[in-house]
Amino acid sequence: MAERVFVAPGNGGTATETGVENVPIDATDIDALVAFATDARIELTIIGPEAPLVAGVVDAFAAAGLRCFGPRQAAARLEGSKAFAKDFMVRHGIPTAHHRSFSDPVAALEHLHAVGAPVVVKADGLAAGKGVILAEDMATAEAAVQDMLSGNRFGTAGNMVVIEAWLRGREVSFIALVDGEDILPLASSQDHKARDDGGRGPNTGGMGAFSPSPLVTPALERRIMDEVMRPTVAGLAADGLRYVGFLYAGLMITEDGTPYVLEYNCRLGDPETQPILMRLESDLLGLIDAALTGNLASMSAQWRTEAALGVVLASGGYPGKYAKGLVLKGALDPQPPDVKVFHAGTALRETDILSDGGRVLCVTALGADIAQARSRAYAALGNIGLTGGFYRSDIGLSATA
Repeated sequence: MAERVFVAPGNGGTATETGVENVPIDATDIDALVAFATDARIELTIIGPEAPLVAGVVDAFAAAGLRCFGPRQAAARLEGSKAFAKDFMVRHGIPTAHHRSFSDPVAALEHLHAVGAPVVVKADGLAAGKGVILAEDMATAEAAVQDMLSGNRFGTAGNMVVIEAWLRGREVSFIALVDGEDILPLASSQDHKARDDGGRGPNTGGMGAFSPSPLVTPALERRIMDEVMRPTVAGLAADGLRYVGFLYAGLMITEDGTPYVLEYNCRLGDPETQPILMRLESDLLGLIDAALTGNLASMSAQWRTEAALGVVLASGGYPGKYAKGLVLKGALDPQPPDVKVFHAGTALRETDILSDGGRVLCVTALGADIAQARSRAYAALGNIGLTGGFYRSDIGLSATA
């Protein structure tokens, strides 16, 4: 167990959490992070967001002789470049949708007209979970390609686009710890990417999640491990990329039970992590230490039998433009032991919690089953107020039918 935790840069929640201290360093300021960890004699650094991983923060910490949990820059390309990830999967026989990558808008549009809609258009680089356009018709697909390649909608992340076949099925998230060779799966989960009820509206970074996923039976977990996770880790090793860290596979389970990889994350997924960690009984730091020392094969993770569910409160306008600096009412109110308010885009100003991002917080609850966890999470969320804020009302509903 950690006695003291520093969070860079932190938020309003970590500013008020016992034993936690915010450090005013941007997550991508690698030199400053290394200097702080060195001066403060930090024993272990765990990387949360994707941008510093892709920028090489783990390599920099290792060069300074500091323990840091996450993949090195070369392996983090699995998340940093969708074109790289797709080519990797094809090369190593990992199930994924048929695709083509383009940097030239004319060639991309010619391909679109050849394959027709529906298709999925993805910005190649990091776009905070918003660079995926599900195009059901040609007009939407053409606009997505033009916005990314010509309109600079996602900046350099959209310098290349991936156009892939639209897969039908049910989405699940599968997250594991990896020590370079062995893999320790975490509890299964499902998230809700679309902004609006019923899975409608634009894609977001995630509007809620629950764990466990009733879709992930023992038989399906074996398929995911055999067809996705083990080939991924082995493929990276074969390419000279020893992968240590959290490995997330966003999967589409098709009607015949095949797990197709939609995306990789090289970190814990958000908002899946909140319900998963609410259920974890094992010491997370102990598991991470085993991964860093190559001893995952001797470890197992223990889970609470209860289900957990989290609902995201978002700022009005998200995933587009939104206001910041709005007061959140009730965000610091005491909660029952089975409820946790995980802050994301918040900031502390004197005694007030202010909104400071698109996804503001995630209210997560435990319950005997998903239905009870859902009821508790929404009850707690109902006591938190944000002008213009919104949330989906159907998180986990499909799992309670």
